[in-house]
Amino acid sequence: MLSSSRPVSGRESRFQEVFVEKLFSLRRRSMLGLMASLPLAAASRPAFAASDLGFNELYGKFGVLGLEFSDKVKKLAGKEVAVRGFMAPPLKAEAMFFVLTEVPMSLCPFCSSDADWPDNIIVVYLSEKQTFTQPGQTIEVRGKLEFGSWTDPETGFVSLLRIRQAEYGTV
Repeated sequence: MLSSSRPVSGRESRFQEVFVEKLFSLRRRSMLGLMASLPLAAASRPAFAASDLGFNELYGKFGVLGLEFSDKVKKLAGKEVAVRGFMAPPLKAEAMFFVLTEVPMSLCPFCSSDADWPDNIIVVYLSEKQTFTQPGQTIEVRGKLEFGSWTDPETGFVSLLRIRQAEYGTV
């Protein structure tokens, strides 16, 4: 009941009761409708939102054994990430991988051992073939992050950081 400083007639009292009932009924229906729509809203979002990762976040410090991966890289291993950079020229047109660099490059930056590994590149393994872009075009790559020394059995190339099941687009 609503309180009032003046006496309320029976008709006004009934009006107040109906008003309060309808108000709560509307709120209840609105709340039920909102709760019913939550699963639909969740279904419309991507299952995995990619975490942004910058080239300046790849390594934490320089230790006795060389560069050490950052805590962020270790935390994001196996998860989907998004990284912006430049595509180094591929070795062959039909390759399913390329090198993502922090700055535009004109040569393959990882054709040697991991001891010579530059700290500003990531190997990208595509989920399906895509048309390669010009080396000076900024791109964003999305895929699952892996770290640690690994030698590609098909090419013999060594990498320290990889993005697998990747796709990319120009920015």
